[in-house]
Amino acid sequence: MGCGGGRGKRSVRGRATPSTTTAEEEEEEEEEKEEEGEGAPATEEDEDEDKGEQLQAARLPQLQVRGGTHPRACQPSMTPWRLLRCCQWTAAWVPVLFIAVVICWSYYTFVVELCLFTIAAQQEEGKAAIYLVIFHLSFVLFMWSYWKTIFTPPVCPSKEFSLSQSDEERYEKEERPEVQQEILKRVAKELPVYTLTSTRLIRYCEKCQLIKPDRCHHCSVCNKCVLKMDHHCPWVNNCVGFSNYKYFLLFLFYSLVYCILVTTTVLEYFIKFWTTNLKNTRAQFHVLFLFFVATMFFISILSLFCYHLWLVGKNRTTIEAFRAPVFLNGPDKNGFFLGWSKNWRQVFGDEKKYWLFPIFTSLGDGVNFPTRLMMETEQITGTNPHEHTRR
Repeated sequence: MGCGGGRGKRSVRGRATPSTTTAEEEEEEEEEKEEEGEGAPATEEDEDEDKGEQLQAARLPQLQVRGGTHPRACQPSMTPWRLLRCCQWTAAWVPVLFIAVVICWSYYTFVVELCLFTIAAQQEEGKAAIYLVIFHLSFVLFMWSYWKTIFTPPVCPSKEFSLSQSDEERYEKEERPEVQQEILKRVAKELPVYTLTSTRLIRYCEKCQLIKPDRCHHCSVCNKCVLKMDHHCPWVNNCVGFSNYKYFLLFLFYSLVYCILVTTTVLEYFIKFWTTNLKNTRAQFHVLFLFFVATMFFISILSLFCYHLWLVGKNRTTIEAFRAPVFLNGPDKNGFFLGWSKNWRQVFGDEKKYWLFPIFTSLGDGVNFPTRLMMETEQITGTNPHEHTRR
């Protein structure tokens, strides 16, 4: 301690090193090393911990899948947020799984218990064959439309509806709502957007950070803006909108056809099981239960199908039926009404041969929609009124 005055040896993590600088300089060097990730050599325990962290990091990509978290990730070590996402993802598919189980059971009951074990057993093979052919035709169309409704992804607005980086920065920094609206109005002038909010403002999605096209709405379940959104259906775990609305209508239609076919063919043997000596305990249970299930589904689906036929005739979505779209001149519940025939073709297209098949034939691009005012003005003047009324 004697030689060198205040200079001596300084302990760094248990190791003594000769000091050649002042205490302040040593502290500055030590802080710089810590910021750069440098420091004392790792001990064996530190190396073991590092290896464990590397192994854990290597496993993480295997537990991640597109659109969510892999079920293997549902372990106590995962974060509460990921656990919640995993539970939400699983719960969302429960209604679809329920419908799938009912469909599989009804298929088994009709084909095996009714046609093979009941009808064919009474030496009515011809009737059983006819029933099976008609049943499978309706079943294929029913499942095809159901599949397309579930797995057709909703269409989102293109990038042209998003603000530029400079406009987005100005919008976020600006605290005055009127100035924010001026920014949106300037951008909307270059877009085919004619509907407004109930307070006559530009429809802007804060979550997706884009100007909403006409008839576009943000789905809180899918967490995205959907073109011509009708509703989010839990029974298909998907948003019903521009890309799959025709499939949804055909799904309802073929569901009714399926239920009618099952109910009418089962009714004869439903009565026989109760009034005659036709006995088959296992088949009797399945056939009787199938009759009640098909009847119940037919009644519930019929009302929904009729409602959506009315919406197609009016050229409205479910959202627009509850809240009329607002135009520059005010709200107008018939703003998109073009006449019954044209309204129908907006969804099913111009080619009639494709109407009954789950093939996309809807008119338009999900962004540009003809309006009643546009059609009436074009008939009178032959011009597009919106070319002169852009905001």
